[in-house]
Amino acid sequence: MSFTKGDLLTKTRKLVNGLAKVKPVWLKAMEKSPPAVFPRAEKKVERICLPEDVYVNKFYKKHPESLHEDPIKIRDFDPTPSRIFGCRVLELKEEGVTEEDAIDVADTEYKLQKKAKKKAYKRLKEIARIRGTKLPPNPYPSAVKEIQAEEKKYVHDRFFNPRILEIVDKLKEQQAADMLDRGRPAGTY
Repeated sequence: MSFTKGDLLTKTRKLVNGLAKVKPVWLKAMEKSPPAVFPRAEKKVERICLPEDVYVNKFYKKHPESLHEDPIKIRDFDPTPSRIFGCRVLELKEEGVTEEDAIDVADTEYKLQKKAKKKAYKRLKEIARIRGTKLPPNPYPSAVKEIQAEEKKYVHDRFFNPRILEIVDKLKEQQAADMLDRGRPAGTY
């Protein structure tokens, strides 16, 4: 489709020369000093691929639940468990360990770390129960649970906020009126 190519100046010139558009006032000034043309990439931009990406993908194949449980925080300085796994495999390979053994060692370290986190939180809850204080929030929540906690207030609002309930009532009235106008009884589709 040739009409989609080009910049504003060339498109407008084509439309004016083809008598599809009246010559705009700004065209003459723009022809005297045309806008800057930025070079375009000759080919597709190549995807950035880090050395540990191969092992990160293997990690996610081995632990698919980690995609949803381990939060990826853009502003966080701590890498995700999958990145730690990939870097650890590369470290072990540099030391002369075979790839399979390196993956097994990194996987065992990940599982031990995950167990230690769960055990630490369990101990925190036990201490809170003994003291009779409020249970601490989970320092290692899953990403799904974090998102649900953020959305909880909005879900609660949906059922109890009077302004939202008024809007819902108005929408129901409008829908009932539309149904009556169409000749159907209200509430049927």
